Amino acid sequence: LPCNPAQWLFTLLKAALYFCIFIKMLYNEVYSNCGKNLDSCSCHTTCTSLANCCADYKDSVELIRTGHCISPLLSETGWIPFEISSDNGTTFTRAGTWLSVHTGKLDSKFKAILDNSTKWQYYGTPNVGGTLEMMWNTSLVRAEKVNIELWGYRETGEPYTEYWLGEWQYLYSLAKDHPNNGSFSFLPKPAENSFSSWELGSVRVSSSSHPDGMWNVQAAWTEDHALAWHLEENFRKDSAGWALEKCLAWDELENQLPNFLSEIIDCPCTLAQARADTGRFHTDYGCDIEKGSVCTYHPGSVHCVRAIQASPKYGAGQQCCYDSTGAQVLTADSIGGSTPDRAHDWGSPPYKKPPRIPGLSHWIYDVLSFYYCCLWSDNCHYYFKHRSSSDCRRYKSPESAVVFGDPHFITFDSTSYSFNGKGEYTLVTSAEKQLTIQGRTQPVTETTNATKLSSVAMREASSDIIEVRLVSGNSDLEVLLNQKTLSFTEQTWMDLNGAFLFSPTSTNVTVMFPSGAGVEVRQREGNMTTTVLLPEDFKDATLGLLGKMNGDAKDDLVFSNGSIVQNSSNPEELFSFGASWAITNESALFTYDSEYLLETYYHAPRHDTSFIPVFLVPESPDDPLANQAATICSGEGSQFCRYDILVGRSPRTGKATRMSFQSHVSLVEDLKPVLSCGWLSPPDNGKKEGTTYLQGAKVRLSCNEGYNLKGSAVRRCQADGQWSGEETRCNTAGIVAGSVIGALTLIVIITVIVLHSRKRKRYSKILLNLISG
Repeated sequence: LPCNPAQWLFTLLKAALYFCIFIKMLYNEVYSNCGKNLDSCSCHTTCTSLANCCADYKDSVELIRTGHCISPLLSETGWIPFEISSDNGTTFTRAGTWLSVHTGKLDSKFKAILDNSTKWQYYGTPNVGGTLEMMWNTSLVRAEKVNIELWGYRETGEPYTEYWLGEWQYLYSLAKDHPNNGSFSFLPKPAENSFSSWELGSVRVSSSSHPDGMWNVQAAWTEDHALAWHLEENFRKDSAGWALEKCLAWDELENQLPNFLSEIIDCPCTLAQARADTGRFHTDYGCDIEKGSVCTYHPGSVHCVRAIQASPKYGAGQQCCYDSTGAQVLTADSIGGSTPDRAHDWGSPPYKKPPRIPGLSHWIYDVLSFYYCCLWSDNCHYYFKHRSSSDCRRYKSPESAVVFGDPHFITFDSTSYSFNGKGEYTLVTSAEKQLTIQGRTQPVTETTNATKLSSVAMREASSDIIEVRLVSGNSDLEVLLNQKTLSFTEQTWMDLNGAFLFSPTSTNVTVMFPSGAGVEVRQREGNMTTTVLLPEDFKDATLGLLGKMNGDAKDDLVFSNGSIVQNSSNPEELFSFGASWAITNESALFTYDSEYLLETYYHAPRHDTSFIPVFLVPESPDDPLANQAATICSGEGSQFCRYDILVGRSPRTGKATRMSFQSHVSLVEDLKPVLSCGWLSPPDNGKKEGTTYLQGAKVRLSCNEGYNLKGSAVRRCQADGQWSGEETRCNTAGIVAGSVIGALTLIVIITVIVLHSRKRKRYSKILLNLISG
């Protein structure tokens, strides 16, 4: 270094500049290749190697940053692309994606919490008042003092036109310069000016350093909720009367809007069906049997589900609720019944405009109206007039198929077989529905001539490609989205392009497509079990290892060239059938991010012809595992369990195989078609006992005091879908007595006339005899 201090400083700054340039070049080099196909690697790199491919990119992990942007207005959900500028918008040199999550599916640690939220939403109704309190995690807002602000949401313009818009607006502050201590309480007052017209909103906690109502600042938000606590004084004076006026206005509006009920899917008939049909229905977080069945809006129900897909034209949703017996609860019988929705709670593509704005549109058209008519007043008949339950007469259960163990297959038409090929194969393909599901198998061990499923990749039409695979050690599942790893550390649900993804644990993943197809992947004892659920629309439209779904097991196993397996008991012919469904490099959906995957699958035949598995289970009493196989494996499906123990050499796998087989049997049982005769109304001036309307169910009908029953007192749902007996009516006793007297009088009159006629004829005959004589 030079002795001159100025020269020394200049040299040091120059060196620092060169170092910064080097770092920037390295940074750009890393990011310039993100998402590209590299010559040295067949995978799309993500700047962090998914396995051991492109190892030189592993060191760049510290260059990646993750942030949270907590936004109140979810005009869209899912992965949303964005660009970042560091020079106030002149250039955008960084890009990424942001996962927008529905507030109902967001972990509570990212929200401000309303203490006793029911009190907030009933405030001002009889016997509900006093102080309100809220809490938040102080780390969500990095400031010593905060402002507590109320924001409101409403929709304006004529529904179903281009002028129909959602509006999110700052209303007023509840407190300023409040210590950021994680709690706030206040005594609500009726809103001033026109603010009371805002009936839906959220409370924001943000730094006091920002001006009131400033957008795009770090903040914590409460859940969206009905703003009962800030409504006008008239609401507090007579909440029921105020709510009735709102209910009547909503009723008038609904009479003018198009009917969406005809285009939504029917509900499953039973709770078992609803929980099993995971391709089309998902748990409603507001009424979940797994979380104690706190069903605020559906009293009497223990579990509700929502249709995953919104209706095509109107973006409407379906909700289905069930009681403790597993029967569907209908609004015609109970206030807690299933209710369809004009706006799907989770929103729907293309989002951004009503009624497809997630959560908020649903609040405006389906929840606030429930408060008006049912919760704040006793006028539910207006609400149920427009939101009556759909019964299940049109519901059709999906068909299911499964791959499990080493590996074994049960097709949609219940044909079972084993195929231990090594490679990558088509499990399901449907040209009509543009659905492709592929499976990868690998040897159980290096010394075992049996394979197991290790990865499943899938796509429908132009959707994202989703791959679920066993991670190193086979203890968990890893999910890849378009060849990039997904993390479920902060949420369990993701809205994707053309698909939904649910992963409540690291061993459980469910993928749902717009067609209603569902794919469930489970990790059991180091093995993958993959279940595919397809709705009736796929009938006669599937091929692959899971068969031709048409109800006919005889043509289930079709080679890729169209010929049919002649002898399904011949393991060699079954092996040839399986091999015919090996995929090609051009059709592959998998990620190849390790030398092993590249050499074993990508740069090799997709079906390894050199790998010949053990076809038949060896029967040797001297086998040290024979006794365990006899103990563990019994009953239906025992051949699969025995194979995995005696050939795969793993009692643990045998147990998992038995469990997977039994789970599939239970699933098939739960999805069995159930016939419904539809809702049966009680007679006027009478009542009924029984609210189950499925085949074999009885409904007893009776009349109120002072009325007599006419028709059938008991009606049964028959196998033809019709109710037995005659229509039941209740007539007053006076009417019945009058009818009897009237009938007797008529009989007397007729008798007199007949006798009189006969008497006249007799006299006439006597007179004629006298004249002739």
